[in-house]
Amino acid sequence: MADVTHEEPAASPDEPDTSGRTARPIPAPATAPAPAGDPRASASAAQPADGQPMGPQFTTGPTAADRPGGGSPPDPVVSRLARIEALLAQSHGAGGRDLVRSGQQHLVPAWRRVTRGETRWAATVSVLAVLGMQLHLPPRLAGHPQLLMPAVEFGLLLCLFALNPHRIVRRSALYRLLGLALTLCTAGANLYSAGRLVAEVVRGTDHLTAGALLVAGGEIWLINVVIFALAYWEWDRGGPAARAFAERDVPDFLFVQMQEPELAPPHWEPEFLDYFYLSFTNSTAFSPTDVMPVTRPAKALMLAQSAVSLTTVVLVVARAVNILG
Repeated sequence: MADVTHEEPAASPDEPDTSGRTARPIPAPATAPAPAGDPRASASAAQPADGQPMGPQFTTGPTAADRPGGGSPPDPVVSRLARIEALLAQSHGAGGRDLVRSGQQHLVPAWRRVTRGETRWAATVSVLAVLGMQLHLPPRLAGHPQLLMPAVEFGLLLCLFALNPHRIVRRSALYRLLGLALTLCTAGANLYSAGRLVAEVVRGTDHLTAGALLVAGGEIWLINVVIFALAYWEWDRGGPAARAFAERDVPDFLFVQMQEPELAPPHWEPEFLDYFYLSFTNSTAFSPTDVMPVTRPAKALMLAQSAVSLTTVVLVVARAVNILG
């Protein structure tokens, strides 16, 4: 009869030992090596001896609780841009800061940032031309004495030139007041001349030849173009000095270069010649062409110019044709 012995089951390492004895792990039974060519041989060789998986181990990094102070991780894009800017400034000094500044200039158009200001030579030459045409008008179409208004306008022009002889970079209430006063004085003198001319044409008491009438009417019309060019130039975004310091973001007149920046040079901003072109086209077409008025005062100025120009041109041309006929 075979001798049968009863073996107690080995205690699991995870279960508590209630018999008071120390539980020892049962060694794994030795297995014979698999024969060559058996797929189990390669599978068993790939397993490490200690049961740990082979290959590189990946971690997910510290969690929010592991970081000092907790919280969400910083935005990697913002952090990288800040580091690039800091490295440029540190490694290149002023050159790095200039590089960053040049990048900002390409992102912000010139008419919306601080610039060196425009020269006033174009406006000065235009005002001098107006003074010459006022002196050339027939005496009965000018104020009395005829030299009074041109002298006042020339004095205001000298004051403006003394404050900003080359570039308009000085901001002051006095400069702003003098600029508006020059525009208003010139407009008042020309309005008087245009009114006298229209009154004589309507009553038939002008006593001018067709050529003289056309010359006088043309001078008044051209003076009107320069006056409204000055008005647009002085009014848009607070005037040339305020535009140089980018005090206002919303323009009164919307140019094509503002709507399509890729069509303009990087340093483009409106200058007096742009406003003169606006005034000339508004006087000939009696409506906006490529520059749109945005604010109500700008629309009122363009409306007034179209009305004055239309009245002068229609009456003068009609009277000249009547004289010739």
